Amino acid sequence: MAHDRPLWAPWRIEFIRSEKDSTCFLCDNPVVNPGSQEEELIVFRGETCFIILNRYPYNSGHLLIAPYRHIGDIAELPTTELHEIMDLTVLAKQVLSQTMNPDAFNAGLNLGVASGAGIADHVHMHIVPRWTGDTNFISVIDDVRVVPEALTVTAELLRLAFASE
Repeated sequence: MAHDRPLWAPWRIEFIRSEKDSTCFLCDNPVVNPGSQEEELIVFRGETCFIILNRYPYNSGHLLIAPYRHIGDIAELPTTELHEIMDLTVLAKQVLSQTMNPDAFNAGLNLGVASGAGIADHVHMHIVPRWTGDTNFISVIDDVRVVPEALTVTAELLRLAFASE
């Protein structure tokens, strides 16, 4: 039976309202910037795009697929990058299905600040594994997310799964 309940993410408002530094965490990766703090979260490197675990996930396994190039307008991406973003989204779905066994997925792009894009200047696709009943009270009453595994452990698990694909 489907329920028409909103999905609340109250912790996001603090991030949305906070001052942002001028660096792009998607550009702060070892392909573009060797020795990056984000290196531990990269799970797959493609030809023009890469897959990284979201440091502030909605759920375990929340991935971002982004081009290496810092570009904010999807209309300016060449066909090769557009296709690779979608190909990597499909690959990410397959890997997440095998490793985490979710019931469903959310996938999408937030294009522009008003859409909720945390970093509007670097196009990126979100893919979020979902489980029936995965929303819970703790996010609402205490502004806390429950992610059952350390991000670095999830990243290593996913890196191994991507490597076997």
